[in-house]
Amino acid sequence: MANTLEASIEIDATPQDVWAVVSDLKRMGEWSPQCRTMRVLGGVVEEGTKTININRKGMLVWPTTSKVVKFQPNKSIAFRVVENRTIWSYELQSTAGGTKVIERREAPTGTTKVSQFLIKTVLGGNDDFEVELIEGMNTTLARIKAAAEAK
Repeated sequence: MANTLEASIEIDATPQDVWAVVSDLKRMGEWSPQCRTMRVLGGVVEEGTKTININRKGMLVWPTTSKVVKFQPNKSIAFRVVENRTIWSYELQSTAGGTKVIERREAPTGTTKVSQFLIKTVLGGNDDFEVELIEGMNTTLARIKAAAEAK
């Protein structure tokens, strides 16, 4: 089973202002260094919404699809990547100074054999890949912070 990965950041903005940024999945390519494009099918983000995503690491580019599995306005959003069964989530917690955002990548049922093979043979092995994912989470959160605080 894959490890749960997590990163968090404090943002000087209300949960509502942060939510406006985090829940706009069409903008994920602006935040994430790996997910370069997230196309929302149907145009509205809610539980059950499906997306088509383009990911990139160096010269390697690959598509994925996902489905929003949790949608609680101003609190949390999560989507499951179909191809590897991971769940990516953003949880918002109100703080005295604004909002804490926690980004997680979980694989409660493990990842697919294909995903495990590609990580091992193409993406540098699981340990290196997970380090890169955490670095990417911190980059994503810093970009979300900048956007939310600029509102």
